[in-house]
Amino acid sequence: MSMMILGLSALAFSALRAAPQPADQFVEALSALCGKAYEGRIVSPAASGDDAFAGKALVMHVRDCKADVVRIPFHVGEDRSRTWVVSRTETGLRLKHDHRHEDGSEDKLTQYGGDTVSGGMVDRQEFPADPFSKEMFVAGSIPASVTNVWAMEVHPGRTFAYELRRPEGRFFRVEFDLTKPVAVPPGAWGYSPN
Repeated sequence: MSMMILGLSALAFSALRAAPQPADQFVEALSALCGKAYEGRIVSPAASGDDAFAGKALVMHVRDCKADVVRIPFHVGEDRSRTWVVSRTETGLRLKHDHRHEDGSEDKLTQYGGDTVSGGMVDRQEFPADPFSKEMFVAGSIPASVTNVWAMEVHPGRTFAYELRRPEGRFFRVEFDLTKPVAVPPGAWGYSPN
């Protein structure tokens, strides 16, 4: 009887250990969009100060999907300078913002983002600003950004969302309609899948 209980306990432990984590399921849902592009719209209040995005076509393209990294160029009108990079870490996920000039060189404000601090949810992951980003924001005279928390959501067959929040009230959110793929846009400036 005790051998049977030990065997069942070992089997149950093994099943728990092998269960997919929310971050893994999130990346799988994101990777399922690979090769497709979707148009989005700002759903945060107009008073959130995002005039640079207002009235422009917003298109995200899940362009490069590997086991450990997914790259998503985000186009704002004709501006192809932004790529979101979601990668795996030992404890969860990392989001970085890769900003480039038309010639492919890095913008002075680039590679900022953060790592998840919890397992998150299957359909939502949050990324508080990491130390590298905080130092960059302070050095770049934008200290309010040190409290940034970015989030991404994937609701398969419905929506993808990108979000930025700050405790003092800053809120920016774009939602993309996953039911209507659009034509794949040209590559992001300086985009490199390597």
